[in-house]
Amino acid sequence: MARTLAELFGLDGVDIADPPTIDEIDLPPSKLAAPAALEAICSTDPEERAGHTYGKSFRDVVRALDRNFTHPPDIVALPRNEHDVLALFDWCSDANAAVIPYGAGSSVVGGTECTVGDEYHGVVSVDLRHLDQVVEVDVVSRAAHIQAGVYGPALENQLRPHGLTLRHYPQSFEFSTLGGWLATRSGGHYATNLTHIDDFVESVRAVTPRGALETRRLPGSGAGPSPDRLLLGSEGTLGIITEAWMRLQDRPVHRASAAVAFTEWPDGVRAARALAQSGLFPSNCRLLDATEAMIMGAGDGQAHLLLLGFESADHPLDAWIARGVECARDHGGIVDDTAIRLTTDDQVADDPAGAWRRAFLRAPYTRDALVTMGMLNETFETATTWDRFDALYADVTSATRAALAEVGSANGVVTCRFTHVYPDGPAPYFTVVAPGRRGAQLEQWAAVKEAASDALMAHGATITHHHAVGRDHRRWYDGQRPDLFADALVAAKRTLDPDALCNPGVLVDARPLP
Repeated sequence: MARTLAELFGLDGVDIADPPTIDEIDLPPSKLAAPAALEAICSTDPEERAGHTYGKSFRDVVRALDRNFTHPPDIVALPRNEHDVLALFDWCSDANAAVIPYGAGSSVVGGTECTVGDEYHGVVSVDLRHLDQVVEVDVVSRAAHIQAGVYGPALENQLRPHGLTLRHYPQSFEFSTLGGWLATRSGGHYATNLTHIDDFVESVRAVTPRGALETRRLPGSGAGPSPDRLLLGSEGTLGIITEAWMRLQDRPVHRASAAVAFTEWPDGVRAARALAQSGLFPSNCRLLDATEAMIMGAGDGQAHLLLLGFESADHPLDAWIARGVECARDHGGIVDDTAIRLTTDDQVADDPAGAWRRAFLRAPYTRDALVTMGMLNETFETATTWDRFDALYADVTSATRAALAEVGSANGVVTCRFTHVYPDGPAPYFTVVAPGRRGAQLEQWAAVKEAASDALMAHGATITHHHAVGRDHRRWYDGQRPDLFADALVAAKRTLDPDALCNPGVLVDARPLP
């Protein structure tokens, strides 16, 4: 990768920084001491504290490589059940300690950062790794009662004997949890139809400083504003999600896929819109610009690529893929009939779609490697309506390239792909890779982030489609939400978290007014 980057950016070479070892990290001493009743579930082990200091954003990885662990949690708590969570809240209230819920640490927006200010006497990171079971499976209703601390692979392994699947695969699948998906309203595997974790929720249970809050398990309801929605996307600011009833699916056995090339980017955009509005609901409908396709190993950089796929547990998909390909061809798409694949297994094909999938799963690890090489690397995603996309795309890419030039990385690349498509608009995902300057990477990142985010807001798009708000997006989120809704959210926090212990500074100010 270093050789490829050196060639791409015309560099003499790329120096690779070594990651820190625990012995190299100088952690400040813990400011808290757990009471005797909680000692069994509380740890001040240096590796636990260091490991819970950051998530996996660019800022996080840069600071970790710099051995900068200035604000670790004072204690890492590992509750075994809800009783432990309630006891932790009681103690943290008495100790004036902030509580940061921690799923698996894959936040890329500063959602688990422990920098909470001097108003708190310390920080407790609450890790639910011991709440990792599928408690009950309702095969008749095709749903499961699941604890929030279960990691993605462990969840699917427990559902597999029942022939069922949640079928929610965010890119962080290996190192993220059900509770994290719910708290951040994550986006998953499907490019259309069932896209967000919201779509799979029957009911949610959370422990707050005021007690437990559990919604009724229902397939649907018109009884007032949804209480589920209060917890979904709450990012740990109202309490800690401990379990949920989730809708499941039969495991797919039929698959069909094709890779469609486009000479012109606007043609690919029109094809993606037509597919999103067709009612075919493809599981994969990802449009990659030519540079993105090349970087991902799915193309040679000469054509834009639309990856089209369908899945079903019930029926073969010959008609679906044939109609999808026809739709793409109607808009200038080029696809060889011999490249249309119909399978009944889950093997990754040796074709552009398979190459993209392998690169997609490697991407989080690749980002870490880029930082060790001194690169500037950021991703930002959004959603907008189809009628506004062309102007947004032009302005975001131009603003980002201008910011790169201002920070001395004019030869950087900016790519775009669609992660999800809806009948009324796409979710474009932009990636930036550029040579960085050692010691100035955070300042360079901030300039690029601000330029891109300001452009998104100027076009009425969302500051985040599936990465959550965290601390990195807070300024733009404040501008996106209605002022009266912000007041209502503060009121909800005041009710459920009167001492403002839960994830201070995320979504709302650390200490709301009384």
